[in-house]
Amino acid sequence: MWIACGKLFLYNKSVKTLADIKSQLTKARREAEERDAKRVAEKNNLPYADMSAKPVSVEALNLIPEEIAKKNKIAVIEALKGKAAIVVCDPNSEGVKQILKEIELKGYKPAIFVVSEYSFNRVLNFYKFVSQKQEKISGKIETGKEMGLNSLKKIEEALKTIPFNTLNVGKIFEIVLNGALANRASDIHFEPEEKIVKLRLRIDGALHDVLNDINKEFYSALLSRIKLLSNLKINVRDEAQDGRFTIKSVSKEIEVRVAIAPSEFGEVAVMRILDPDAISLSLSDLGLRDDDLKIIEAELKRPNGMILNTGPTGSGKTTTLYAFLKHKKNPEIKIITIEDPIEYHLEGIEQTQVDEEAGYTFANGLRSLMRQDPDIILVGEMRDKETSEIGIQAALTGHLVFSTIHANSAAAAIPRLLDLGVKPTSIGPALNLVIAQRLVRRLCQNCKASAEISGDLRIKIEKFLSDLPTRVNKGNYKDIKIFSPSENGCEKCNNSKYKGRVAIYELLLNDPEYEKIMAGEKAEELSSHKELEELILQQAGETAIKKFSQEQGMVTMQEDGILKVISGMTTFEEVESMTGSIIWK
Repeated sequence: MWIACGKLFLYNKSVKTLADIKSQLTKARREAEERDAKRVAEKNNLPYADMSAKPVSVEALNLIPEEIAKKNKIAVIEALKGKAAIVVCDPNSEGVKQILKEIELKGYKPAIFVVSEYSFNRVLNFYKFVSQKQEKISGKIETGKEMGLNSLKKIEEALKTIPFNTLNVGKIFEIVLNGALANRASDIHFEPEEKIVKLRLRIDGALHDVLNDINKEFYSALLSRIKLLSNLKINVRDEAQDGRFTIKSVSKEIEVRVAIAPSEFGEVAVMRILDPDAISLSLSDLGLRDDDLKIIEAELKRPNGMILNTGPTGSGKTTTLYAFLKHKKNPEIKIITIEDPIEYHLEGIEQTQVDEEAGYTFANGLRSLMRQDPDIILVGEMRDKETSEIGIQAALTGHLVFSTIHANSAAAAIPRLLDLGVKPTSIGPALNLVIAQRLVRRLCQNCKASAEISGDLRIKIEKFLSDLPTRVNKGNYKDIKIFSPSENGCEKCNNSKYKGRVAIYELLLNDPEYEKIMAGEKAEELSSHKELEELILQQAGETAIKKFSQEQGMVTMQEDGILKVISGMTTFEEVESMTGSIIWK
């Protein structure tokens, strides 16, 4: 006891500072965590570990990426001679079970230790010493060119040099991915049959067999790796699952969208490769004729209105619309998209993605985007009345709107809008241009062969050219030459006789002034612009609108395809496969 300033103070040595109290509480919590960890270990018949003073191998941490380790509370602290010491907080977690299977697939026998949250957080601190070059896919993914896998035969040969067992899952998967990239494949298919599994690649729209004898035991291990990479459930085999992962190469990142579904003989896996190079085309690279290109360039200069693109899945609609966005991209213009899903990322453009569970639909998203003061809006699809009406209103109120709609032709897009419930009085003033497109395979330029033109066919082609609208430069086709696929193809086209694809288009233009310019001498024959609006008001069908548009000078997809045949790009068979039997007038 002591007295100061006339006041009495009591001093008790047992009273501690605030820092001491906090330290004591922390110690008590830590001890409680360790006791809980010991109980979990005993319950699961696993050893317990206190990591407060134990060493951690930075190289071993590489076996599980930091993000996955943190999310699932699992880490490898030592890996040596095929064995891996692994610490976990909850050994019964579904994520932990999946990762342990992946570790086994990499050739390690796991030894599991239960640790407390405190111990695990200490292990996580060591990730700061892990190389920042860690890839999203385990191991470095080299480019296909460097691995020399630029033909299906070379992929097959490379795969047959490696035993198909669980120890080589990573190596074989790397060959498949690089081979697909080197051969410009859009999709990788694993298709289980009764006793074996097939590997096929889709190139230029056609599927090609690569291997027909993958054993099912190996495929099970490979499928587990694909699921883990895609953040899917490994132990679920009777329902469809969708996910994605990223390949990081030296120059770019490539997204891979994964779809897994049950089938009669096992799970089918399809991986869609979203190579950013696939959408790096400019307007002039799209395969448009000069006259169609001029129309599109003129319509893209307009400050408002709607441009619709139609065609089935895989017909190149996204590539075309992204080319439009890149053509319009300017620091002074705000461009926003709403997509489902975002497949490719465009620099300098705001992209948003539909999230049905969160209530962010095309309609709600588009309504929200309108409050963001955009100049140009891309809507992934006009799939319902509400989305279509908001898009039309945006086009009528000073915005340039790009979108797609399900229809078989440009003329069919208008009846489709009417079917969705859009007011006929709004469609005519809002719609600037409707594009329909398909993709046809290009003949391999290395092995294509000249084809003879019979007298009857020459007459048909000459008549076809003379009937084309004035805006088509017929001088480009005065020397009629037709080519056919070579008998067996060549190594450059994987013996498929085709390499690459080109789009065929038809443009339904709703701009009377530009129609007159393009019609040239026949401008006086054009009907009034109001005729199309009247057809829309009358809710005319596809046939009536198509007839009207052809009278205005529209070149159909089939006609564009024929022009590409006599330009030496493709074949009549390819055009017919996309547009039906050719009808010669």
